[in-house]
Amino acid sequence: MFVAVGDKTYMRRILLLLLIITTASTISAQVKDDARPVVDDSKTTPAQVRDPKLPTLWIVGDSTLNSNAPLRGWGQELGQFFDQTKLNVVNRAIGGRSSRTFQVEGRWDKVLAEMKRGDFVLLQFGHNDVGKYDDPAAKDRPSLHSEGDETAEIKRIDGKMETVHSFGWYMRKYGNDTRAKGATMIFCSMVPHKDWADGHIVRKERDQWGKWTANAALATHAANIDLNEIIALEFEALGPERVAPLFGDARTHATPAGALFNARAVIEGVKALKDPKLFRYLSAAAKDIKPTAKTNVSSAK
Repeated sequence: MFVAVGDKTYMRRILLLLLIITTASTISAQVKDDARPVVDDSKTTPAQVRDPKLPTLWIVGDSTLNSNAPLRGWGQELGQFFDQTKLNVVNRAIGGRSSRTFQVEGRWDKVLAEMKRGDFVLLQFGHNDVGKYDDPAAKDRPSLHSEGDETAEIKRIDGKMETVHSFGWYMRKYGNDTRAKGATMIFCSMVPHKDWADGHIVRKERDQWGKWTANAALATHAANIDLNEIIALEFEALGPERVAPLFGDARTHATPAGALFNARAVIEGVKALKDPKLFRYLSAAAKDIKPTAKTNVSSAK
């Protein structure tokens, strides 16, 4: 198409369009998520059961539950709130894993092999389930973003074929497997990001991962703690300036202080459960923590 040199209106439109495209690309680059650290098995030893005669609380999840310094996960702070002369607290959460990969890599099978009747499981996934399940950049982590029985066949990065299930399917499997072992599952919705809008935490996880987690708990007769909402409400009460030091990166992972804050929120939820009676194993350090009254929790049936 021929454009006259003197057509200033047309040229202004072109320049404006280029400015919009450049600005959009810059904003897109700025809102990328924090890195999701993947822990190398060769550099870590899974936590072990201290006394096989005692019931065990198994902690399962991703880097928001177990991180390398200077970051820290809430599962690493949880043990102090339990009397470990009466209960083992074993944190098997590991960075970079999703509801899908924790099962595909055989980690869940290893937990099940050691699990016994009377044990408890605290489980939280969602952060690494985001992304497209067949995107090589997602490193074979995302589940299907749904909760039904639909599947997708993909070729993994290593060339192997894999049947990928929905997030809800993987979560229901955790719940059913735990119940079959005579243990008690307590699901937790994913801890919120540090995303603010008009003085409120953005709860973009709520209508998907949070809902699917709650539905998996209901379907498998498990307990559920809406950790996302409990923490979001407490963040809002503190405000952005006081919340900022609780994060060790832009918006996702906690400092030691933030991990402790989140662990206390877990105990708020545990204390609000009528059944299971996990709170019978709480230590003196949990005495001052009040049961949450800010959001509903559901107990196992």
